[in-house]
Amino acid sequence: MKPTDGSTVIGKSVTVRGEVTGKEDLYMDGVVEGTITLTEGRLTVGPNARVLADVHVNDMIVFGYIQGDIRATGRIELRASAVVSGNILAGRMSVEENARIQGRVELSEAAREELTAVYRPGAEAAAKPKYVSPSV
Repeated sequence: MKPTDGSTVIGKSVTVRGEVTGKEDLYMDGVVEGTITLTEGRLTVGPNARVLADVHVNDMIVFGYIQGDIRATGRIELRASAVVSGNILAGRMSVEENARIQGRVELSEAAREELTAVYRPGAEAAAKPKYVSPSV
């Protein structure tokens, strides 16, 4: 998997703890613990990535591991190597054979509208879901 031109890249040797936010596309192959919010961008989770975070994005492609809830106003693609442990709320979703999901999946236009309203600029921060770090 190769990042698209113009994407920000978090390499496989990088660990980020905290909040990742932005409006551009992000390709990550490292470790992120906390939250990821890309309301206008696409998040690509590479095959070496380990995400321990709640995620809110426009679109998302997953090749690696995610533990946390995912909310997408657009489309989520789970590739064959994807492992997701958490709830998914999205407008659209595609799942390749052998991808694994443990959690609840809700796909609907109503879900898309709800997410767009909650994550629009100026929305109350208290309305946004919070990530709770799992105990290891």
